[in-house]
Amino acid sequence: MGTLRRDILNAPNAITVVRIAMIPVILAFTYYEGRVNSFIAGVLFAITGATDFLDGWMARRTNTVTVVGKFLDPLADKLIVMSILIMLVHLGRVPAWLVILILAREFMVTGLRTMAMGEGIVIAAGQEGKYKTSIQLAAISFLLIHYKYRVDFLAFEVDVDANVVGTWLLYLSVAFSLWSAWAYMRDFFKGVYAPEPGGPGGSQGS
Repeated sequence: MGTLRRDILNAPNAITVVRIAMIPVILAFTYYEGRVNSFIAGVLFAITGATDFLDGWMARRTNTVTVVGKFLDPLADKLIVMSILIMLVHLGRVPAWLVILILAREFMVTGLRTMAMGEGIVIAAGQEGKYKTSIQLAAISFLLIHYKYRVDFLAFEVDVDANVVGTWLLYLSVAFSLWSAWAYMRDFFKGVYAPEPGGPGGSQGS
């Protein structure tokens, strides 16, 4: 119990716990719609997403990768994304079918990972999954900001509709999401049906 308590309180895991604690704060600013509240929600979400890389980097740098951290970090990611996407559906900013597709993918990949671990199969995260995560974070940030803003470039000004930008980025993230899900399924079945060493079709050794 003492070891578990220390693991929970180490710096990387403490950052993860703070990320989870930020969920109701972001949801509150999102629910009470307005230009200022929406902008604050988008900024808070972007900061929370950035700290996802911080806690992982810190855990590796300080050699404090723990079982608690391996459980909490992906849990925090899913809780943050799922809760905010559901709120965005409630506010009419995202179509429900799209969020259902995203959540179904997350559950499927989590199930495959669990089964793979049970069979001793290691499925490395592909680059497409990393692209999905980055684009998804950007998409949700824009969807939270929601309103139009006039952006002043060096030679001209342009009106940027944050909701439109966020929607197109979300569609793009779904494409990468489905691609990474297919890659997980492919690698999972390759691992399951790979010939066993010394068995029929496997290496006989020397």
